[in-house]
Amino acid sequence: MRHGCKVNHLSRTHAHRVAMLSNMATSLIMHKRIETTVAKAKALRVYVEPIINRSKEDSTHNRRIVFSYLHSKEAVNELFREVSQKVANRPGGYTRILKTGIRHGDNSEMAIIELVDYNENMLKESTSKKAKSTRRSRAKKAEAAPAAEAPVAEAEAPKAE
Repeated sequence: MRHGCKVNHLSRTHAHRVAMLSNMATSLIMHKRIETTVAKAKALRVYVEPIINRSKEDSTHNRRIVFSYLHSKEAVNELFREVSQKVANRPGGYTRILKTGIRHGDNSEMAIIELVDYNENMLKESTSKKAKSTRRSRAKKAEAAPAAEAPVAEAEAPKAE
């Protein structure tokens, strides 16, 4: 029985799994979006979110800990310079998983995992939705009635002269 075993082993040995997640995390940080299977994306989210959270405080200790996970100096620099600035105010949830369908070769469920603050299309939609949405209330009908009366008063004014 597997009571309490929450690690998805992904049919790999420990060393292979750690190396794969490290490479995928490096690619995610460098490219901001990668396409993979849903199972790997879920495992990567658990792996990379604590790393991104640690990047909020730029110290030598945190850089060394992150480097021990990523093994890439370029990815560590990108994380602490660029990504940490964007996620500074976010309390968590740095990644988003979007399911894209199945892979035709082996029928695997595919997904795109991306950093939330780097998807410009979804950021534009969220701001435009807020601008478009209006609240319905009776106050608008009451405001419309005096506005309708105002042109009538203006039309009568020239006749009086």
